[in-house]
Amino acid sequence: MDATQKLKTLEAAGEFNGSTEDLTVSVSIDKEAGTLTVTDNGIGMTEEDVDKYINQIAFSGAEEFLNKYKDSANAIIGHFGLGFYSAFMVSKKVEIRTLSYKEGAKAVCWSCDGSPEYEMSECEKAERGTEIILYIDDEEKEFLEQNRINALLTKYCRFMAVPVTFGKEQEWKDGKYVDTDKDKLINDVEPMWTRKPTELKDEDYLKFYHAIQPAQEDPLFWIHLNVDFPFTLTGILYFPKIKNNLDIRKDRIQLYCNQVYVTDSVEGVVPEFLMLLQGVIDSPDIPLNVSRSYLQADRNVKKISSYITKKVAARLEEIAKNDPKSFEEKWNDIKVFIEYGMLSDEKFCDQAMKFALLEDTDGKFFKIEDYKKLIEAEQTDKDGNLIYLYATDKDAQYTYIKAATDKGYNVLMMNGQLDVPFVGLLEQKNEKSRCVRVDSDVVDRLIVKDNAKESDLTQGQKDIATTLFESQAPKLDKCNFTVTFAALGENDMPIVITQSEYMRRMKEMAQFQPGMSFYGEFPDSYALTLNTDHRLVKEAIENAENTLADELKPIDEEISATNNVINALRSLDKDGKGVPEDKKKDLEENEARVSELKQKKNAAITAYAAGQEKVHQLIDIALLGNGLLKGEALSAFLHRSVDLMK
Repeated sequence: MDATQKLKTLEAAGEFNGSTEDLTVSVSIDKEAGTLTVTDNGIGMTEEDVDKYINQIAFSGAEEFLNKYKDSANAIIGHFGLGFYSAFMVSKKVEIRTLSYKEGAKAVCWSCDGSPEYEMSECEKAERGTEIILYIDDEEKEFLEQNRINALLTKYCRFMAVPVTFGKEQEWKDGKYVDTDKDKLINDVEPMWTRKPTELKDEDYLKFYHAIQPAQEDPLFWIHLNVDFPFTLTGILYFPKIKNNLDIRKDRIQLYCNQVYVTDSVEGVVPEFLMLLQGVIDSPDIPLNVSRSYLQADRNVKKISSYITKKVAARLEEIAKNDPKSFEEKWNDIKVFIEYGMLSDEKFCDQAMKFALLEDTDGKFFKIEDYKKLIEAEQTDKDGNLIYLYATDKDAQYTYIKAATDKGYNVLMMNGQLDVPFVGLLEQKNEKSRCVRVDSDVVDRLIVKDNAKESDLTQGQKDIATTLFESQAPKLDKCNFTVTFAALGENDMPIVITQSEYMRRMKEMAQFQPGMSFYGEFPDSYALTLNTDHRLVKEAIENAENTLADELKPIDEEISATNNVINALRSLDKDGKGVPEDKKKDLEENEARVSELKQKKNAAITAYAAGQEKVHQLIDIALLGNGLLKGEALSAFLHRSVDLMK
């Protein structure tokens, strides 16, 4: 490659007047001789050049050439003077036959078996250029197989700027493929990314995509990169259909340097979230180490990374602005990519806030700022916080969604793979706002207004109701149930099961942040919210209160009297140092007595509740609506339902 590009540079500088019509590099195999040969028609070498660049390790002819022709030399890939020596990794002997372009130059033959000794002499060679013959080691015979060499050339030389041939074109003849006289061209010397976007059609981009990513669906869209200041960068990046499979593979973007394949490990050059894209990037300004397989983190790399991020964001914003319907149709295919970018890259996030979409449970799409304006009238709470309501399962949370929409609220659909952390990002980016899952509380408490209606139960009734329903809640593994009260209206459900937004979100975030994994061990906390306006709930509480009145009255009276004694004893603490020593025992005994009486009261209510089929039925209906009624409990519910209908 470099030998050919050097010749072009000399021709442009007027220092070479020969023919440059055929600069093809050819690769050939001779199985009988056990050789792999690479031949070029480039600049060639004199005996002095061979002694200088081959016999001295790590002395780069490319670097010296670049220094001399820095204003006109282009597409030179070599830098370190070590690439040639990789030949000895697979060869027992390497031979060079070369003839310089210089007037009157004599052909030179150099050979070495990998030891410090070498042979160099004049030889016969009619054509300018260099022929490198690798005598393949017995343990490396795979490099004498046509398929192996063809695969290597296709991967590493597919888009070189110099024609590369290997083998012959084939045609179908007499029931089989046979070689023709035509050399098989391995590469495309003018790949798509080197051409102007104005010269290309959609079908050209799609054809190139399927060539580099075979067996893939058509991409959603693409970005043609083309910048020449303050660095040089070209390439094409494609947006594949991602959907909800967050599959970060680091071999889908290929990095080239002047059309020479470098690596498909582009960390550092391409931000991690852009690893979801596919395609090629090409830049001569990226520094490479000796092996060319890892990139050094320097200013150019950081600039290129920032540019690619900016360009991707600009392209997405352009589509969202110019063709919003098409962008909405593609949203669910690129949503995980955009959310991943917003969560991992601050600059991309700032740009994406302008075009990222939110989808509601009716399938309507909104830009974030537009959605904010849509809901602020109805969904601002008494403290001035804007409440974003969201659901994660339209069917499972149907009852809660309907309750919210009936009240005039809008509910977002957040069922994507990254929506859990994205909800937190929305709160972070929008001041005085909170995201609340629609099933995290009863509808009247999702967005607290000044006119919220309170339950009219007495404390005594609440105490009875709490034990009545809590004692009959199912004993599920890693689940806790607590009873709360709300006046939801007589036509709403009698019991609503909700789950704390905070604890549920902490448990979900534990999946994404290892440092929060301890939250994953906490039990799920559910609230059994009793609708104190509902006839069935009222009846259950009144029946319990009436039936247990005689049994609970003396207990309540003794609790009240004992609490009076406790309050009197605590009032003796005048200076904050505690009750006097001679009264501490009395205080402890009375506190223990109250605890004992409460347990006795709860036991009486629990014993009563065990026989109340309607209480069980109300709880099970609520559990069923949340997918929490399973196994034996579900079977008991079904039988009870039949019995209650008799």
